[in-house]
Amino acid sequence: MRPLHLEQHRTDRIGWLRAAVLGANDGIVSTASLLLGVAASHASHSNILVAGVAGLVAGAMSMAAGEYVSVHSQADTEKADIALEKRELKADDAGERKELAAIYVARGLEPELAKQVADQLMAHDALGAHVRDELGISTALSARPIQAAFASAGSFAVGAVLPLLVTALAPQAGLIYLVSGTSLVFLALLGGVAAGAGGAPVAVGALRVTFWGALAMALTAGVGALFGASG
Repeated sequence: MRPLHLEQHRTDRIGWLRAAVLGANDGIVSTASLLLGVAASHASHSNILVAGVAGLVAGAMSMAAGEYVSVHSQADTEKADIALEKRELKADDAGERKELAAIYVARGLEPELAKQVADQLMAHDALGAHVRDELGISTALSARPIQAAFASAGSFAVGAVLPLLVTALAPQAGLIYLVSGTSLVFLALLGGVAAGAGGAPVAVGALRVTFWGALAMALTAGVGALFGASG
């Protein structure tokens, strides 16, 4: 028998890619916005840096906790559905075979062929067949809470470090322009890379991320300037 050709699909990376892109994007946007808001309130250079570092730590931990809790909830739901499917297979094997065959008929197989496919798959791995074809749970798309938490926290920290480095090196007078300009460049690059990794148009991904990042930074800087002036 000839060796199977193993294809590489982008869905295999969807779990960590989503968390990593979300974390890096949030790291750049939230940290740059925080830095701009504090800078617009006429704070000192050292105070701006302290606020940025605090935002990095708080944001990374928040991303990790949020991703872990939300993805763990998904994992719990998947486990509960799988446990229910186990009980149903034990209670009504014949009914589960008919249910699986009906799924294949709906996908285009002839009833007799669908029944044969269902019988063979259930003889090989009954639970696996139902988990995959009835519940829609696959290895590539299954919930991984720990992976999502680390990917989000790590990527957030990486994204947040970029505007922080610019702030540390930029002179006070041009800080707002340098942080906002470089952050938009970082966001455009991130959006393009993420879109390319996911198979989407690079320009569209870059523009989408840059637009929302620019809006967030402009609003935060406006709030900082308003409260700084009133203070």
